[in-house]
Amino acid sequence: MSALQRDAVVAGAGIGGLTAAVALHRRGWRVTVCERAPGPTAVGAGIVLAPNALRAFDAIGFDVTRAVGRAVPAAMGLRRADGRWLSRADTAALAARYGGPPLAVHRSALADALAAALPEGTIRYGVAVDSVADADGSPVVRTSDGDLGGADLVLAADGIHSPLRRRYFPDHPGLRYSGETAWRTVLPAAEDRAEAVTAETWGRGERFGVVPLADGRTYVYATAVVPEGRRPADVRTELLRRYGTWHDPIPALLELIDPAAVLQHDLYDLAAPLPRFHHGRLAWLGDAAHAMTPNLGQGGCQAIEDAVVLAHLLDRARGTDVPAALAAYSAARCARTDAIRVRARRAGRIAVLTHPVAVAVRDLAVRATPARAAHRAMDALFDGFTLPGDMDSVPAGVGTRW
Repeated sequence: MSALQRDAVVAGAGIGGLTAAVALHRRGWRVTVCERAPGPTAVGAGIVLAPNALRAFDAIGFDVTRAVGRAVPAAMGLRRADGRWLSRADTAALAARYGGPPLAVHRSALADALAAALPEGTIRYGVAVDSVADADGSPVVRTSDGDLGGADLVLAADGIHSPLRRRYFPDHPGLRYSGETAWRTVLPAAEDRAEAVTAETWGRGERFGVVPLADGRTYVYATAVVPEGRRPADVRTELLRRYGTWHDPIPALLELIDPAAVLQHDLYDLAAPLPRFHHGRLAWLGDAAHAMTPNLGQGGCQAIEDAVVLAHLLDRARGTDVPAALAAYSAARCARTDAIRVRARRAGRIAVLTHPVAVAVRDLAVRATPARAAHRAMDALFDGFTLPGDMDSVPAGVGTRW
C-alpha cells in the first residue's frame, strides 16, 4: 500500500471514534467510520470537557468553542439535598491552575461538530462492524454491509459493550455493575426559569446533577442505587418521588422533563483492566478499552485523549509500522486509564453511601477539605494529558505480527 495514502476504519461514531477520525484525517489518513445506528441522534445529554480533554483537542487543532458555537464554564460544586453547600467550585481558580475551566456542551452538538470536520461520506450510518480478519498481514473489516478490504488500521470505538473487545479478549471478565442506574436528559430553554448553577447534590444512595448549557438548555442527570435492569413504569413519577423534595431548582426542573427524552442506563465499568489496547493493526479506545463509571466525568475525556495520543504515535511512525505504533499506544494509555477507572469506582462508593452516620461523616469530610487540597486531588486528571515524545520504549520486533 502507498505510504502516502493510509486507510483507517473506525468502528463507532461516538465522541472517541469521531475524535480519532478527525485526528487521523488531519494527518493525511483516509478514514471510514462505521456506525451501527441508522443516523445521528438529537436525543442525548450534556458532556463536561475537562481541561485535559480540551488540551487534547488543542493538540489536533480542534477549537471546541468555535466548533459548537459557545460553551459554558462548568466547575462542579457539591450540595446536600436540603441545599446546603458542601463545596463550591471556583471557576477562576480552576482556569488559573489548569489554563482554563471545564466546559459544558451538548453531546450531540460536539458530535455534529466533529462530523462536520470530516469529508462528506466518511461516516456510514446503519453499518455495523461484525469482525476483523487477517489477510496477509492486513485487516479485512467485515460489516453488515459487506467487507472493507485494504485497511492499514482498524479502531474499535464500539462502546461499552464492544463486540470486538469480547471477540479478542474472550477470557476477560467483562463488565461489572456498579449498583447504580442513571437517568439523563436535556431540558429546553425557558426565559422564566430560575437560573441554575452547575452542581451535583448528594443524598443517601441518590444524586442529582444540574449543568447549564450555553444555549439556555439545562442538562440534568440523576443516579440511584437500584437492582440491575430495573425500569420504572413512569419515569417522571419515579424521579419526583426520589428528588421532588430536594432543594430548588430541582423540583421545578423535574416538572419540565419529557419522559420520552430521558435516557436510562445502568452504570458499569470493566471488572478488570484489559492486558493491552491493541492487537496487530487493531486498537481499542474509549469505553471499548477502559469502560469507567462517570463519577469523575472522565469517560468521554479519556476517549478524546486516547484518540489524540493514538493519532500522534501513528504520525511519528510515519505509517511504516502500524503495529509498533499501536503497541506504543498501549504502553502510553493502559496505566493512566486504569488508574482513573479505579479512582472513579472508589469515588462512586463514597457518593452513594446510604447509612445516615456514614453520610454525615462523608459530608463533614467534604466540607472540611480545603479548596487547595481539592484542586491538588484533581491534578492527576486535569494535568495528566501528555503526548509521548518517542517510540524508543517499544520492544524490538513488536511490529512484525498481525
